[in-house]
Amino acid sequence: MTLNPLALCIFLFIAGAILSLIFNKQPSLSRISSLSFAALGSGILFLNSILFLKNGTAMELVLPNLGLLSGFHFYFTPLSFPFTAIISVLSFLASIYAFSYAKEVEENAASLGFFFNLFILGMGLVPLAQNVFTFLFCWEGMTLASFFLVLLEHKIKESRKAATLYLVMSHLAAAFIFLIFFLLYEKTGSWEFEHFRAAAFQLPDHLKDILFILVLIGFGAKAGLVPLHLWLPYAHPAAPSHVSSLMSGAMIKTAIYGFLLILFSFLKQGPWWWGAIILIIASISSLVGILHALMENNLKRLLAYSSVENIGIILMGVGASLLFHSFYQDHLATLALTAGLYHALNHALFKGLLFLSSGSVIKAAHTKNMEEMGGIIKKMPITAFCFLIGSMSVSALPPLNGFVSEWLTFQVLLSGFNLNFTSARIVCLIATTALALTGALAVACFVKAFGITFLAQPRSNKIETCRDPSILEIAPMISLSLGCLIFGIFPNHIRWLLKPAIEFLLPNENPFLSSNIKLFNSLSGNYGSIFPMGILIALMIGILLAVILFSILNKSNKVRKAPTWGCGLDHLEPRMEYTSTAFSKPFRILFAFFYRPMREVRQETTLSPYFLNSIQYSNEISHLIKETLYHPPLKVMLKISRALRQIQSGSLNLYLGYLLATVIFLITLFLWKGY
Repeated sequence: MTLNPLALCIFLFIAGAILSLIFNKQPSLSRISSLSFAALGSGILFLNSILFLKNGTAMELVLPNLGLLSGFHFYFTPLSFPFTAIISVLSFLASIYAFSYAKEVEENAASLGFFFNLFILGMGLVPLAQNVFTFLFCWEGMTLASFFLVLLEHKIKESRKAATLYLVMSHLAAAFIFLIFFLLYEKTGSWEFEHFRAAAFQLPDHLKDILFILVLIGFGAKAGLVPLHLWLPYAHPAAPSHVSSLMSGAMIKTAIYGFLLILFSFLKQGPWWWGAIILIIASISSLVGILHALMENNLKRLLAYSSVENIGIILMGVGASLLFHSFYQDHLATLALTAGLYHALNHALFKGLLFLSSGSVIKAAHTKNMEEMGGIIKKMPITAFCFLIGSMSVSALPPLNGFVSEWLTFQVLLSGFNLNFTSARIVCLIATTALALTGALAVACFVKAFGITFLAQPRSNKIETCRDPSILEIAPMISLSLGCLIFGIFPNHIRWLLKPAIEFLLPNENPFLSSNIKLFNSLSGNYGSIFPMGILIALMIGILLAVILFSILNKSNKVRKAPTWGCGLDHLEPRMEYTSTAFSKPFRILFAFFYRPMREVRQETTLSPYFLNSIQYSNEISHLIKETLYHPPLKVMLKISRALRQIQSGSLNLYLGYLLATVIFLITLFLWKGY
């Protein structure tokens, strides 16, 4: 009897969770055992994904009849592959990273190991679930485990607030997701996904439209799509950094999986406005995310807002694919879906890299505030280099991976101008403009993130003790950096890996997918082509020529060390440096209609206004969406709650009176109805 590899994965994660509790009194042993099983389970899950891609044979697991467990059904599909692959790879690297990093939270080692294993298990099984019960069980397991990971430092007020907000928004999303499946069950009489697919063309149009709206809300909230993104910039920074890398790089991709599963696999095809609505909301998300990231001084919150931006870019590809599919433009629909899936994989790589490298920086500097950093590149050169690679990738600079997927998205959106429908062309124009502006702002944002954090002089004495972390933290960061480079210079190979998933969602034959893959092929679109390997070679030749030229010109000159010119001042001090707030000031002025900044200057003088004793400056921005969409209904709810609180006087006699009145009312009602 052979052991089912999926069953082995489940066993390893559960064993890791249990061992972390067994060794509760020995934090080091608890950490090592739980992370070892997490890494091993993630590695085997990745091998399962590769074997499925290679052999094309599906691995199935149906648990035996054990009461409630009789409904569990796991099965590999072509759509599962890219998601399980990236979840397992990132989980493996995060587990290796945590061997060293998690020493910082060793007092919570048992809780961290327990929920970390369950989090990876639930997240990894979501794309493999093949019925409603299995999907929702894994989905809720993933949500609850990540909730407790966000709440790990429960003594900190911000962590409790972040965890509560995350739990509320996640369960709101879960309610809409359950409603989707319930409506599908009503029409098919089955909870199995295979029956949902078979009944796609029999569903009435009005039901499909309702399901589309529910998908947009349910999975949009989990993905962090504006305006349902409120939880994301709070929850991701509150969790340990290796957990943050998984939440941002992998967990929110399960929501993208949900979008693709329902819209393409269960509903097959919809009207053009489905794609238009997703394109508009995705464009808003990308802009809102990067605009808030630009204003952030908290390094992890900046990265969290950047995830909102990138989810918008991913869904631009998904929305464009739906739009083109409704006009029977199969080539463009395929190209758009490729762009969306490619960026989902790319985002997992560079955002995982950024969260891991920022985690090492924060651990060494003992602060998340960029205003207290600076000069770290001299103390942590390897970490700084990895963060730079991630920053270039997220900024879509060639020859790294972010450039390829955003270039593909541009090709898709520009192709929308050729549609014979004015409204669709206008939507594509809006999305193209939003993507261009988002790309420019992203470059500015990560110039700020890297420059303020790593360059200039240290702004705090804590920086003096910073050092590059151990090889266990460095190795995952270097691996992800190489991934960003490989995904950037071999786009056709990645496109080939995505081919089964795209053909599963859009079955029509397409020349974009069937073209031959060669090692140094260029990637072509309707408005141009790129040769990433050529870009890399040109950059390397340029750098080599610059080094040779510099060596020739300085061959006869002696190297002289001198202080940096300081505009006539004797020496420069850290307080003279550019700050994060100062860097973002021009953008705060330019987008004042969105930020609505509030500035306050308080001065204390001695004898006259010209002799200042002290000066205090504060500058805050408004969160437009929170204040316009969330605060008004929250105020109404609190007002109603305060009014209802009056009936709780604490008097036992009054409560007995309520009970008596209720009984009399029910008796009267039953007599009136004739029961």
